[in-house]
Amino acid sequence: MNSPDPRDLLGVRDLLTAEEREIADTVRAFVGKEVTEHAGEWFEEARFPHHLIAPLADLGLLGMHLEGYGCAGTSAVAYGLACLELEAGDSGLRSFVSVQGSLAMFPIWKYGSEEQKQRWLPAMARGEKIGCFGLTEPDRGSDPAAMRTTARRDGSDWVLNGTKMWITNGTFADVAVVWARAEEGIRGFLVPTGTPGFTAREITHKMSLRMSATAELVLDDVRLPEDAVLPGVTGLRGPLSCLAEARYGILWGALGAARSCFETALDYATTREQFGRPIGGFQLTQQKLVSMALELNKGLLLALHLGRRKDGEGLPPELVSFGKLNNVRAAIDIARSARTILAANGISLEYPVIRHANNLESVLTYEGTEEIHTLVLGQVLTGQSAYR
Repeated sequence: MNSPDPRDLLGVRDLLTAEEREIADTVRAFVGKEVTEHAGEWFEEARFPHHLIAPLADLGLLGMHLEGYGCAGTSAVAYGLACLELEAGDSGLRSFVSVQGSLAMFPIWKYGSEEQKQRWLPAMARGEKIGCFGLTEPDRGSDPAAMRTTARRDGSDWVLNGTKMWITNGTFADVAVVWARAEEGIRGFLVPTGTPGFTAREITHKMSLRMSATAELVLDDVRLPEDAVLPGVTGLRGPLSCLAEARYGILWGALGAARSCFETALDYATTREQFGRPIGGFQLTQQKLVSMALELNKGLLLALHLGRRKDGEGLPPELVSFGKLNNVRAAIDIARSARTILAANGISLEYPVIRHANNLESVLTYEGTEEIHTLVLGQVLTGQSAYR
């Protein structure tokens, strides 16, 4: 019997199919070749690598878990593994793919008309058209039911007014999926970003997700035709189902950042010497590494279990909350422990640790804060809602 692999203690890779391993390996190789060496520079310069969009599309990663319309139609587990490998490069890269596939393409695929699907999805899968998702508002983050963005009918047209905040891809998107309050309830609209009255303003001075392009969207009497509305859904069920899709990718992706931090710390501990020997030989360092390995491997088993359920009988959104809450929390703890092992080098962008640690602070909050996911699970356990 072979000794356990320090980088895969529980042999999680052995639980994957040959196709899943091939997808993970392909994305990992891409990230290693195109991203790893430059990620610190892009983070420092707050620059999104637009030149990677076409290669990501060529790999079939844009809307990869959707069927038809030029999408790859992979399993949920394969999609999760791709998210993990992308986030091992940088959370901003995984966020781009998540927003494109799960927040922009998914609502069109799930709730759009056939004409809307044909117009947008093939081009989005090829990376020729980019989407963003407008739900969060400046004063309405965790309570989207209280959104202030409105959509009113004017003859056969719709007129939208409002502001959306913290919108990934917003500065270079071709279409925004905007959720607004109409007379009959919350509706989703496909807003071409060149429409008069639509403005995307870049959000700067960020210390997290600096590689990601983040925007404030302003809609000032944006006039849209009748066929701009997503016909297949009314109410919060629409945007919340999209968020569940994105959260699923996050519960895998966070483990990519965690793995990068763990492997960096493990390598560092075997080469960095103090008091005449590698610091990996000291008990306190080993304790940190063991704790990191435990949480990383447990998180991988959880992600795989949830992925298999999603591919099988389906995955309730409450269990997506379980996965995001646990795995992002574990990833942040791993990043912080790795930072201490690297000591002063832990704050240098020559290593990926502080970049991942900063990014994970955003990952902890977006697509549902830690508090919201706690209350989701609290309601499952007690049958009592604590939101209001």
